[in-house]
Amino acid sequence: MGTMPRTARYAAHILLAALALTGCSSSAPPSAADSGTPSATPSSPAQICTALVSYWAKETLKGSRWAGLDWEQKGLSNGQYAIHEDAVAAGRAEERTGGRDKALELIDRFTARRCAEEAGATGSVENQPPPT
Repeated sequence: MGTMPRTARYAAHILLAALALTGCSSSAPPSAADSGTPSATPSSPAQICTALVSYWAKETLKGSRWAGLDWEQKGLSNGQYAIHEDAVAAGRAEERTGGRDKALELIDRFTARRCAEEAGATGSVENQPPPT
């Protein structure tokens, strides 16, 4: 048999992340809907990006047991991972001055804005042509 091709592994990670967001697995981390965000199922790439990135950035800020997963295990694209890292940095800065609750609110706003600006950030940074 051998190992799965990279694209198949990526597709499997996306499927697992989608299942975690919809709450189909009792062993998966709680869905974004359980964390106080609107309960509507995300449908656009920007909404899906916001739900995924915001969830994982908050988990990282809180130091949860799932926070140590890498970007592929979290089901994030390269672009979404870049947003994640920026959101965590912004959240940590806000946490130092405004506290944890304010930091978590900032992460929601930050990821929503960046995901919308980048139309879901579903592409791979490595495959983008160099700037001209």
